[in-house]
Amino acid sequence: MAFAWIDEQAELRRRAGLVRTLRPRPSDSPLLDLASNDYLGLARHREVTEGAARAARTWGGGSTGSRLVTGTTELHQELERELADFCGFEAALVFSSGYAANLAAVTALAPHGSLIVSDAGNHASLIDGCRLARGSTQVVAHADPDAVRKALLTHEGSAVVVSDTVFSVDGDAAPLAALAEACRERGAGLVVDDAHGLGVLGDGGRGAPQAAGLAGADDVVVTVTLSKSLGSQGGAVLGPARVIDHLVNAARTFIFDTGLAPAAAGAALAAVRLLRREPERAARARTVAAELHARLSAAGLEAVRPDAAVVSVRAPSPEGAVRWAADCRAQGLVVGCFRPPSVPDGISRLRLTARADLLDGQIERAVRVIGETRP
Repeated sequence: MAFAWIDEQAELRRRAGLVRTLRPRPSDSPLLDLASNDYLGLARHREVTEGAARAARTWGGGSTGSRLVTGTTELHQELERELADFCGFEAALVFSSGYAANLAAVTALAPHGSLIVSDAGNHASLIDGCRLARGSTQVVAHADPDAVRKALLTHEGSAVVVSDTVFSVDGDAAPLAALAEACRERGAGLVVDDAHGLGVLGDGGRGAPQAAGLAGADDVVVTVTLSKSLGSQGGAVLGPARVIDHLVNAARTFIFDTGLAPAAAGAALAAVRLLRREPERAARARTVAAELHARLSAAGLEAVRPDAAVVSVRAPSPEGAVRWAADCRAQGLVVGCFRPPSVPDGISRLRLTARADLLDGQIERAVRVIGETRP
């Protein structure tokens, strides 16, 4: 029977307790959300939703084609200019998702004969980019510039180092300045995914590369997502204009994909402009993360000190993590639940989002529920 192996795989997942399920949420959920990536609380902000609605009314429900055919509107180019200027880079290119942006950056900048040096803690989209690229990949120890140096020494041709700026599981930050130094010693390029840094780190949320003094560097390329701090959807690659021009001509996830929907572009543009006016949102997200960490630690929980807006709390086992998250939900609190095989280190944990719009009472309630439901 066709696809019979699917049933076998499903049974194995069931036995291991690793079955994933979709849980649709209503528009007016009463649950306290510490699981989404809406770091600045902008997904429902009136200016952002109105930006989406205005763009849909002006440009329609979809972009109608790939960016190279009919899918590029004046709105897309306006968003690209705004993102590049805000983050301090020469140019930007918008994609339909952050995942597509990462695939584009890695595959297009690592041709045959090149070396990709990839951090062991990188996001799945960067890992998939490495797998699809024609260059060879060497995975190195997490957040270790010396390991990067050693890997680069093994290769004489072109090379690129790939890393998250803030890692999505524990929320720890990469040593960007040290990584850039290691790259420059060997003439390698640096590609970093700032999905969890944009809107939270840097001057007014301009991102981790800006905070590290790397914005606008001619050997640094940054990918971002529009679906986290900016409360929209989509992704972008930022960097030197010649790199962006190369992606237009060589990145398959740009050339063959339908352009980002106008509503998402309009929402993201409104969010960037709002963040320019209200830079304190970035500092507030960091403050909430620090407060969550301090209170969880004081309650005797093993929380990882956050470098941005992700707070990780270790769980005793995969089963314990699942039960803990379910018990939190039963008490009105939604938290993320990360466990093998989704985590590279095999450690299960709850993942909390420190949103800028969380009130002190909500922080206190979240810590109380997590403490009372610990397995």
